[in-house]
Amino acid sequence: MDEPETDHLPEASLEGARVALLSWYREDHRSFPWRETTDPYEVLVSEVMSQQTQLSRVVEAWREFIERWPTAADLADADRAAVVGFWTDHSLGYNNRAKYLHEAARQVTEEFDGQFPSEPAALQELMGVGPYTANAVASFAFNNGEAVVDTNVKRVLYRAFGVPDSDTAFETAANRLMPTGESRDWNNAVMELGGVACGQTPRCDEAGCPWREWCQAYATGDFTAPDVPEQPAFEGSRRQMRGRVLGALREHGELELDDLGPLVRVDYVPDGTYGREWLRELVEDLADDGLVSLEERKTSTVARLRR
Repeated sequence: MDEPETDHLPEASLEGARVALLSWYREDHRSFPWRETTDPYEVLVSEVMSQQTQLSRVVEAWREFIERWPTAADLADADRAAVVGFWTDHSLGYNNRAKYLHEAARQVTEEFDGQFPSEPAALQELMGVGPYTANAVASFAFNNGEAVVDTNVKRVLYRAFGVPDSDTAFETAANRLMPTGESRDWNNAVMELGGVACGQTPRCDEAGCPWREWCQAYATGDFTAPDVPEQPAFEGSRRQMRGRVLGALREHGELELDDLGPLVRVDYVPDGTYGREWLRELVEDLADDGLVSLEERKTSTVARLRR
């Protein structure tokens, strides 16, 4: 089996990617109420509700659910039919999830003395809690999980670092990337990246993706992924050209604009339509994003990646 591509990246590059992603997430991210709590019961409810349900629909249902049954003990005392009825009324998917959540609340109350376990393995003892949900609750409630790997995370890792389409490879790469002691923010951040910037149709520049400097897809314009089998129509786009600039500077270190141009477009001509003026504007955009620096010399302009 192929090794995850991250195994071939120097640790300095991985550290830069870690810092960039966490800074991007902490500066601004979508606001969901379950991101504002570390209560394991509230986190578990959000995870169960979010299974195959759009997050925009989950928000109101989650708030109403927590208002009606604010603790695991309250849910355990509830009539199971009422819980299932709530689930049905809010179109939250399979009713078995409501039954399992009700039973898990009973287990916490009666078998765990009202205290949620904090380890992923122990959380899996709760009814309906599999490895993914257990790890998510451990991460978001206790900052004590491994890297979460869902469809969004796989898409990001496949595109950014060329991780092979293998569950084992994705898990290995995700855990290598995650900084020690940061599972709460890290897992939220990488899922946010997949949901906001690196969706099936990517929004790299619009969302200010913090991984553009390292991303193979951004450099090549190939945004296929395990859940995106056909290449989106980005051939010749500005996004693709920006990616080629970063890829060329990563490979060559620093380049004068006229040496960089042909590596970005084969039809580059210094005084042409796609020439020095066009390239300077492209590189200045990257400089404004903090990805590239420009140095004016006596007879030329030199570009390099910003460190």
